Parts: sequence; structure tokens; C-alpha cells
Amino acid sequence: MTNYAAYNAWANETLVNFIKTKPEETWVHEVPSRFNSIVKTLNHILSAQEYWYAVITRTEHTAGRYYDANPDPGEVFASLVKHSQLLHEAISNFSESDLLENILVESPWFTSNAPMYEYIQHLFNHGTYHRGQIVTIGRNLNFADTPMTDYNFYTVYKSKLVLQEVH
Repeated sequence: MTNYAAYNAWANETLVNFIKTKPEETWVHEVPSRFNSIVKTLNHILSAQEYWYAVITRTEHTAGRYYDANPDPGEVFASLVKHSQLLHEAISNFSESDLLENILVESPWFTSNAPMYEYIQHLFNHGTYHRGQIVTIGRNLNFADTPMTDYNFYTVYKSKLVLQEVH
């Protein structure tokens, strides 16, 4: 889980840094999609991370960000990167018994009583799904150079960096 949390933080930061190199008007340009712009999709990823972070850390969550129809791009970029690191730090501090402990979630949309690690897996899978949507939105905006943020790429890339540091 710790490695996957590090991957999530890396993938979000990599994508945000890439998007920041593109013209600002592309960040909010609307295309046919559930979250119809890059910034709205990143805001949704951030909102979901905040929700599931509250669940796994057993803290209070407010849903205000989720309903923001026009999120501020700079604030979303900075908050997603910062929150992804915060999430990584929290997950790094969980023990195996913490990860196996069931957490009851009762929301307006569903009720679940599952182990913490399943919520964490869902959170990361959700982020991956929506990062893929951002890649598709980018292709519609003629971005031909979207970075690879696949988990396997991350693990291979990370292992090469470690080997380079050793030599």
C-alpha cells in the first residue's frame, strides 16, 4: 500500500506538472466527458481523495470541493499534489493490522463495511481511471506528448533511478 500511495502521488504530480506546461485555456476547455475539462476532472480526483482520506483516517470530511462548478486551476493543481503526499504519509504509517481493520462507511450513496486496504485500493483505482480520462481529454486538445503514468512504468522507472543512484 505504501508503494502504491507513492505511485499515486508521483502520477498525480507528473500529470499536474505536464498540464501546467500547456496553454491555460486548455485547462478549462470543455469536451464531452463526465467531468468535462481537465481541471474539473482533477478536482474530482482531489475530492475523492479527500473523501477516502477522511474515511481511512477517521476524520471529518466536508463535500464542498466536489460541488465546485468552476474550480480554480492553480488551487486544484497545488492541492492535488499536496494532498497526494499527505495521503502517502498517512498510508505509510498504517500497520498491517490497521489495513486489515474493517471500517463502516454509511453515506447517502452506499453502505459498506470493508477492510481499510480495500478502500485504499478503490481510491487509487479511481484516480487511475480519471487520469486516463484526462489523457483522452488531452488528446482531444491535440496533446501528443502526455506522460506515461502507468503503475508498471512507475515501478520500472523507479527501479532504474535506484540503480543509477547506487552506481
